[in-house]
Amino acid sequence: MTVLLVVAKAPVPGMVKTRLCPPATPVQAAQLAAAALRDTLDAVRDTPGVTPVLALAGRLTDAEDAAELAAAVAGWPVLPQRGVDFAARLANAHVDVADAFPGRRVLQIGMDTPQLTPAQLAAAVRRLADAEAVLGRAADGGWWALGLRDPRQAVALRGVPMSTPRTGRSTWSALTGRGLRTMPLPVLRDVDDWSDAWAVAATAPGGRFARQVAAVRRAMVVRA
Repeated sequence: MTVLLVVAKAPVPGMVKTRLCPPATPVQAAQLAAAALRDTLDAVRDTPGVTPVLALAGRLTDAEDAAELAAAVAGWPVLPQRGVDFAARLANAHVDVADAFPGRRVLQIGMDTPQLTPAQLAAAVRRLADAEAVLGRAADGGWWALGLRDPRQAVALRGVPMSTPRTGRSTWSALTGRGLRTMPLPVLRDVDDWSDAWAVAATAPGGRFARQVAAVRRAMVVRA
């Protein structure tokens, strides 16, 4: 069984999705992050044949929608993120899962693609069964998913600059440079700025994230 690992940051105002401000306020940005995370957790929960795990930075008790988020991950293993930078936290999360679930493949996603569906995640899991690594690149040059047959191979991430337009390409090179047979996943748009939020919400209009985007838009009209 594959471990489906969600790497996330607690949606605390001023700590998440700061590139949405403006037009969103810090509280609204945290509410958008909470909605995106809850949509992601729902998709993971509804994906058949996987073990869900959350690697968390921060505390859900400090987050927007704290009670709802706590209920959403009830029964999940929750691992604290550790490391001096994002690349280290990602690599360490894979190692921690390898320690907790020996011999399991790992498919890791974030909280920035709330449009993900269980069908898309299941397809990614199946693709990983035929490869040593899979990588889902993001439209901005980053990536939204990384799957590894041996999660300890995530050590390759330690030399990859994160959050740049070349992160996806550099990650692919790091994986193949270790001799891993790597296969691509579909390219998705993740949520970084307000234009991304609008575009992603439009692809999944029935989700919490889309409803929260609409609520922020209405608040903007009132403020104007």
